[in-house]
Amino acid sequence: MKANRNVLISFVLLVIIAAVYRAIPGRPWGFAPQIAMAVFGGSFIKDKKLSFALPILSMLISDIFYQILYINGIGEIQGFYEGQITVYILFAALTVIGFFIKPEKPVQILGGSIIAPVIYFLTSNFMVWIEGAGLKRAKTFDGLLMCYNDALPFLKGSLYGTLFFSLILFGGAYLLKHYFVPQTAREKVS
Repeated sequence: MKANRNVLISFVLLVIIAAVYRAIPGRPWGFAPQIAMAVFGGSFIKDKKLSFALPILSMLISDIFYQILYINGIGEIQGFYEGQITVYILFAALTVIGFFIKPEKPVQILGGSIIAPVIYFLTSNFMVWIEGAGLKRAKTFDGLLMCYNDALPFLKGSLYGTLFFSLILFGGAYLLKHYFVPQTAREKVS
């Protein structure tokens, strides 16, 4: 029972810390832990409802923080926006990528940590273009390419952020499992 309580506390802390980090004004564009959390959740958390909840709850809490900062004139980004549900659905899809990653396979983790932000970049910016959001690029192939070009700084930050936070999440879980959790507890978790 104590192990379940510790897992729940760790889950809640991870969600809150990641949410607060994402909402920090001046953070590099795209450099946030939520994509890594989606991949990690899908790969590591056996309860699939919790694996989907990990990044989505973090996104929701950070969006609430964004909105509070915006309302109080501290931040320039609104927390609630058109297309928000689409973003949450994309994060659910990114969690599915983690289902195919074995947490003990560094090459799979690396692959998922590159594929997930690229898929997010391609899909989310396609949606921005289709909906006429962002810089409202023309509904032509050139307009789509311009939309992707507009978002390249986000892709760079997202790739670096996902790789960095995947290292922390997967690496931390590996260290905990192999060096800090007693053998009997490891057998119960596995």
